[in-house]
Amino acid sequence: MEHRGVLLMMGCSSGETITPNQAGEIEILEYCAGEEYRSDKSHFRASATGQSMSRETAKKMARSNAEAKLARSINATIEIVTDNYVNSSKFNNVEEVTETFNDMARTVVDQLLSGAITACERLTQKTDGNYVSYMAVELSATDLVGKYNERLSQDERIRAEYNYEKFKETFEAEMAKQR
Repeated sequence: MEHRGVLLMMGCSSGETITPNQAGEIEILEYCAGEEYRSDKSHFRASATGQSMSRETAKKMARSNAEAKLARSINATIEIVTDNYVNSSKFNNVEEVTETFNDMARTVVDQLLSGAITACERLTQKTDGNYVSYMAVELSATDLVGKYNERLSQDERIRAEYNYEKFKETFEAEMAKQR
């Protein structure tokens, strides 16, 4: 059984009670959204929707939109981690190293997105016949940092000064801020 709260709005002069429904408001139920579909210290997550006359196109659009949001979130986090890590390390050319780290991050994220797990998927059909696909996708932070480390370890310019444990510690500190 679903419980709905009532919002009371009172005018100063009349004392009349108005509910959201009377005010013309309707409650929106968002599928595949909410606290359980937000990034946390272990996973990057993103939710999105897609709408189309074709159910498969709606699903593809939702997946594509969710992956795009996921990529933006990961890239932003990696950029912060890279800046913090590089600035706290003793690299000779900070700008070049930062650019290399960020370029590799984009490559790794692009490779890993195809393996993003669908955490939630719901499909509805509107009265006009259009389909609406709701989707949440997630990617393991551990998998991401492992793949990123693998790529960084292959770069000769970075390998000599790169410290995986320190990088991982910086990454985990940033992931802990996700909640």
